[in-house]
Amino acid sequence: MKRLLAAGSGPVYQLSHVFRNGEHGSRHNPEFMMLEWYRPGMDYHALMDEVDALLAFSLQGIRDYHPARRVAYRAWFQEHTGLDPWSIDVPALRDFATRALGPAPAGMDETRLSPWLDLVVTHWIEPRIRDQTLFVFDFPPAQASLARLRNDPVPVAERFELYLGGIELANGFHELADAAEQRSRFEADNRLREQWGLPVIPLDESLLGALAHGLPDSSGVALGVDRLVMLAADLPEISAALPFSLQRI
Repeated sequence: MKRLLAAGSGPVYQLSHVFRNGEHGSRHNPEFMMLEWYRPGMDYHALMDEVDALLAFSLQGIRDYHPARRVAYRAWFQEHTGLDPWSIDVPALRDFATRALGPAPAGMDETRLSPWLDLVVTHWIEPRIRDQTLFVFDFPPAQASLARLRNDPVPVAERFELYLGGIELANGFHELADAAEQRSRFEADNRLREQWGLPVIPLDESLLGALAHGLPDSSGVALGVDRLVMLAADLPEISAALPFSLQRI
């Protein structure tokens, strides 16, 4: 879709099955349905407005839905932990996680902060927001993924996530358009994969070429349709929202 954007398609969307190997549980299935769309000329705050409107329409008459509260990642993390994710180091965050959650999972990377931030978010913060509809935005730069960085006095990644009923439902970005920066991030990811003993992923030269050609200023978001069905129907786990879950293949 980014290649289409670079070719001048204008707004574009896709509803399709996607796959993530090894993810299976009450909220995960290796195959799932994703709605993904991109809006040229729209910033990520306006895209949050659009996601809000889509959910209000989709859930009308099924589940009460009110516009999501919005909070910056830094303030959100501090609210629930008392820690500043921009200044804390791995040992201090590991100590918090150990006190709050018990022994860390085996194999946690002791050199990078991001896995520890994710551990605290998924196991400590998310269970405490089950009654909230919430956009969390402006992530730490190390968690930029495909988002642009904004060089404020405290730099941030222009990224957001939407939580509904304590479940992450959507992930959006002010899309990175710099081909050199995207190549650098791909290469950094592969260096990490090598350290973990995982296969290196070939660089997506078609995407990099499209970015070099010129991607319009755009924001994009991906929304988990099966999770939305699970929440709308008040189902206990995602397998109940799927025609063929991993257990029924």
